[in-house]
Amino acid sequence: MDSYDAPELTPRQDASSRLKDFFIGATPLQKRLESVRKQTSFIPTPPRRKIPQGSQLQEDVDPQKFAVLLHKQWTLYSLTPLYKFSYTDFKEYSKLLTAFIAAEKKKGLAVEVGDDFNIKVVFSTLMGVKGTERDPEAFLVQILSKSQLPSEHKEGKVLWTGWFCCVFGDSLLETVSEDFTCLPLFLANGAETNTAIIGTWFQKTFDCYFRPLAISSFNLSWMAAMWTACKMDHYMATTEFLWSVPCSPHSLDISYAIHPEDAKALWDNVHKTPGEVTQEEVDLFMDCLYSHFHRHFKIHLSATRLVRVSTSVASAHTDGKIKILCPKYLIGVLAYLTELAVFQIE
Repeated sequence: MDSYDAPELTPRQDASSRLKDFFIGATPLQKRLESVRKQTSFIPTPPRRKIPQGSQLQEDVDPQKFAVLLHKQWTLYSLTPLYKFSYTDFKEYSKLLTAFIAAEKKKGLAVEVGDDFNIKVVFSTLMGVKGTERDPEAFLVQILSKSQLPSEHKEGKVLWTGWFCCVFGDSLLETVSEDFTCLPLFLANGAETNTAIIGTWFQKTFDCYFRPLAISSFNLSWMAAMWTACKMDHYMATTEFLWSVPCSPHSLDISYAIHPEDAKALWDNVHKTPGEVTQEEVDLFMDCLYSHFHRHFKIHLSATRLVRVSTSVASAHTDGKIKILCPKYLIGVLAYLTELAVFQIE
């Protein structure tokens, strides 16, 4: 995907520096939330979760926008509530953010809102991307290139995409006032420099705080079990696991691919609680995989670190990357990611 990069941020180390700048340091909102957190208990990992299901609310999603969310690699972030955010001000936000990006490109030179730029920022709602009616509406932000030819009125190429959502975010919704909009999960696709610039604008405008959302090996195991448990009309991908073996001077990766029907058969054999996944079942499912691999290759995978899981539902990496493949289980995937984001915020 092409990207719109501010010239001073082109080197990768500068991009990383910009990301670090806006991800580190508490905002005033962070400090205000501390008093709330001290009064609430830390959320433990549930011993059981529901198997992802389709959502009736998902039927309201615009098919064209829905397609934008699938088959792309997204980088995950947690996000504290947005202060004084309004869905009715999207046009104004688009103008302000476009001008902000242009100013960053020009190294801070004066830029007027409304000037003609070679990019355009578009805000739009993602109706139906929610778990309950109480969840705030998800919304999409895109940076588009603008055609240099006056005769062409069609939208330009998408340079960067990000979206904000909350799926079954009740635990966070209950802790904040009406002045805040809770969208704890942020997903970005595009250049890191654009993510940093847009993150900086949101942080300054809505007093919020972004933080990269990594996925632990423990949570990848849960994803593997829950996604394997999903009933599929047809399988689109092999079930695959990737383990990392720390060794000197370079790490060693071990890939383990399983036919999805075999993985489902194994899950059905260990699964005993209808409609739910328990910690015991997750552990047993992974132990069976370890035993099978050791029987054939004499390698103890339990001594390695699980870094990636890929199924027909979705794929996820421990560095906070995810790709959603099955539209039927979009809400189910986002529900677990929202849970992880809320846990990180709290």
